[in-house]
Amino acid sequence: MSCIDVAGGTGDIALRILDFAREKYADRETRVDVVDINGEMLKEGYKRFKKTMYHNTPQIAFKEANAQNMPEAEFPANSYDLYTIAFGISVLKPGGTFACLEFSKVNNPLFGAAYDQYSFSIIPLLGTILTGDRASYQYLVESIRRFPPQTEFAKMIADAGFVTGGSFEGKGGAWRDLWGGIASIHTGVKV
Repeated sequence: MSCIDVAGGTGDIALRILDFAREKYADRETRVDVVDINGEMLKEGYKRFKKTMYHNTPQIAFKEANAQNMPEAEFPANSYDLYTIAFGISVLKPGGTFACLEFSKVNNPLFGAAYDQYSFSIIPLLGTILTGDRASYQYLVESIRRFPPQTEFAKMIADAGFVTGGSFEGKGGAWRDLWGGIASIHTGVKV
């Protein structure tokens, strides 16, 4: 499994991911890229990893980058199985807003059926025609379907310590659906 931990400076989450994979699944192939804009935090993480079994292995890499402008050459699209940002909340000041635009669950059954047909047939076909890579586009469609529904993701944001305005869509709610739920903007305010 290929993982990226953004704002992961000291590598705490990366270490937990690697330990979990090793202990639960005897997995020694999982790798984590720890990405942070702060080079000093990455140096601290690298120092900490010198004391672990993962030091000098391909399972861990520390990379300095801005999460808002990650270079495509170093972080190609559709290349990670897991994206974490556990301590990103620390950079928000109290009253700051977390916002996440993500594909989500279509909320109209009739539209949902048409969208599923389009997603599972047309998107992979376009991927094949335009890039010669059907598998990546098939994976994209499948990964969108595995993303938690809006209410569940809103609860996850609230459980992380954000005020979301409740688990409902609309003004003052935790999310706003776009295009009938094809995508949603989830928000929370740090208290």
